[in-house]
Amino acid sequence: MRKRFVAFGAALAMLLAGCGTATEPGAVGVKRPQLLLVPSEEVNQSAEKAYQQVLAQARAKGALDRDPAQVQRVKAIIGRLIPRTAAFRKDAPGWPWEVHVITSSEVNAWCMPGGKIAVYTGLIEQLQPSDAELAAVIGHEIGHALREHSRERVSMALAEQLGLEAVTSFANLPPVAHDLAPMLLDVTVNLPHSRGQEQEADRIGVELAARAGYDPHATITLWEKMEKLGGSQPPKFLSTHPPHKDRIKDLREYAEKVAPLYQAALRQ
Repeated sequence: MRKRFVAFGAALAMLLAGCGTATEPGAVGVKRPQLLLVPSEEVNQSAEKAYQQVLAQARAKGALDRDPAQVQRVKAIIGRLIPRTAAFRKDAPGWPWEVHVITSSEVNAWCMPGGKIAVYTGLIEQLQPSDAELAAVIGHEIGHALREHSRERVSMALAEQLGLEAVTSFANLPPVAHDLAPMLLDVTVNLPHSRGQEQEADRIGVELAARAGYDPHATITLWEKMEKLGGSQPPKFLSTHPPHKDRIKDLREYAEKVAPLYQAALRQ
């Protein structure tokens, strides 16, 4: 019995020690305690491994960076967004950022921990976004990386595992195995984020775009295009996000809030 209490105590201590926040609140005021049990270095290393796997698969299919004009356009937008990440994390502009355009009909984009970005041609070709709208998408995905949402989700999975191990260790059950690279690929690319995480990424993305000199109101027209494109079966990128009406209301409010940042960027 004493061993059982020790196991629970150790698990609880790890949970408490892992609570914190990954970013500064910025002008949009994103601030929430997060469970961050897994060291960021370990997460970033695993994200790099997962990213290279995705690139290798795309390269083998001849689907990696096929259109130089598209790649140049995406890199130019990201080049304006990256310096603005310092508003949320002073270390972020110095991350080893990397971006590639993958030929796919899927309307999607994502950013892994540490700044590893992919934009799918389906997003560009089907939505025909303006630069400001594309900046809204990419800024949103960068927001996920800045807030370390993937690290948070992996930590939550680990917390569940710790609880399970604390209960089952006395029944001689095997521990739950985990491999961070597949997990990170899953939580970043395949599985939906929570509504709270999506809202945080939306708000950070709006601020990043405004600070970079892109009209923050473009995020509203972007989501209107998304909804129109989706019809009865929305794109994967849209289907994993909050209801359209709620999202537009929130984005409209925060676009107005960061409008002075946009005007200031235009004067620079």
